[in-house]
Amino acid sequence: MSLFFYLEKGASLDPMAPCLTFGGVSLSYGEVRALAERVARALRRSGVEPGTKVGILSANDPTAFACVFGIARAGAVWCPINPRNAAGENAELLDLFDCTTLIFQPGFDELVGRIAPQLPKLTTLVRLGAGDETAPGFEDWLDAARDDPAAEAAPPGDVVALVGTGGTTGRPKGVMLTGRNLEVMSAITLMSYPFDGRPVYLAQAPLTHAAGVLCFPILARGGEIVIMAEPDAGRFLELIERHRVTHTFLPPTLIYLVLDHEALDTTDLSSLQCFWYGAAPMSTARLAEALDRIGPMAQLFGQSEAPMMISTMAPAEHRRPDGTVHTGRLSSAGRPSPLVEVGILGENGEPVPRGDRGEICVRGPLVMAGYYRDPEATAEASAHGWHHTGDIGFLDEEGYLHLVDRAKDMVITGGFNVYSAEVEQAVMAHDAVRDCAVIGLPDAKWGERVTAVVQLRPGAGLDPAELIAFVKARIGSVKAPKQVEVWPELPRSTLGKVLKADIRSTLAGR
Repeated sequence: MSLFFYLEKGASLDPMAPCLTFGGVSLSYGEVRALAERVARALRRSGVEPGTKVGILSANDPTAFACVFGIARAGAVWCPINPRNAAGENAELLDLFDCTTLIFQPGFDELVGRIAPQLPKLTTLVRLGAGDETAPGFEDWLDAARDDPAAEAAPPGDVVALVGTGGTTGRPKGVMLTGRNLEVMSAITLMSYPFDGRPVYLAQAPLTHAAGVLCFPILARGGEIVIMAEPDAGRFLELIERHRVTHTFLPPTLIYLVLDHEALDTTDLSSLQCFWYGAAPMSTARLAEALDRIGPMAQLFGQSEAPMMISTMAPAEHRRPDGTVHTGRLSSAGRPSPLVEVGILGENGEPVPRGDRGEICVRGPLVMAGYYRDPEATAEASAHGWHHTGDIGFLDEEGYLHLVDRAKDMVITGGFNVYSAEVEQAVMAHDAVRDCAVIGLPDAKWGERVTAVVQLRPGAGLDPAELIAFVKARIGSVKAPKQVEVWPELPRSTLGKVLKADIRSTLAGR
């Protein structure tokens, strides 16, 4: 299924309905569809054929997002390029993806001017705005194809998007996502979470990643997508109230900013049906707070290779029948999704008993087609007929999936396996802690010592010895940190994920 289908489906419900809203100005479904058709014609005139790779380098912007559907209409492959990446990483991705065309936002002229000469395969540059010496302007590029015949709908190709991996574990890879992958993801979304009436979705997180692919099920229901250019907790709350937002998504780091914002308790959030969270572990203590102060929180767990919906937990599952918070489920990632098979496998690829820890593996039509031009990595990730997520976890008696660590982050101390996620949850239960990362450092006595690096809440203070005692009382002395570091900020990737490799490097360098 082409990505253009989602736009067409929404337009068939009401072409005059608002589709993309930005800065108080809305483009209707009919207008976005017409713009996508113009983009498709211009791409064809620029030599783009079905299967050609087209990159978009932009912050959250309605015109840039409309180009996604023009790319799909032309039968090309959408390559979202994260503007927060370093120049070298973006040059590496564009080269790896074999991109011939790059549509970029004004403000990234210097970046494009620096990397374009390194990319001989990149033959067409288009600037979203007025043209300059680097590239033609967007309107001029569209007008040049104004009299061309409408682009014929290309048959849906196997691959509709190429997505770079997060880059937290080494060189990025290109994840090949098919139309079926995103169709299944959208189906799981629509069957697993509440959708009452026409949705209004607020996109504050980057549209190049999770917040972007969540737009497809919204569009299929004719919903409105309200776009924010950059994170701002106060503006986020203001827009929920103004637009009567029904659905939104934030990673935990941004949810913490919302929880700490002075306007939260005076903002009308009654329109919210589903506030998705995911992309990183969240403190169960802060999640319980969010359930009381925000309302319908809903978890999702996935990765680029199996987008978004490996497991889900709807708002209702966070509470018991009597309305109290179901605290036992808050540390889980929900239940495996209806269209996904999840297995917990041991080192040799065999299933482990229910409740035992192993690698979380998945199979089914949600799983990627493979890594672009990387058969070795594809074979490694798909050993034993399953996609290997690299996450360690277990399934509890109710069938809820619990993530306990990345396979590469497990700490072996004194002969015991210590899973960082369990320690992090215990640390973040302390009132002074906003966020935490637990790693293992070499230790002559223990082999590795459990080390916690914490970021405090604004104005809070902390005695490391007190925190160690606090954690010991909850999970025991073996798992409790032997070393506590207090940092003003934890190092993060452009997606907000904590970079444990950087933490290890910094501490090892001391």
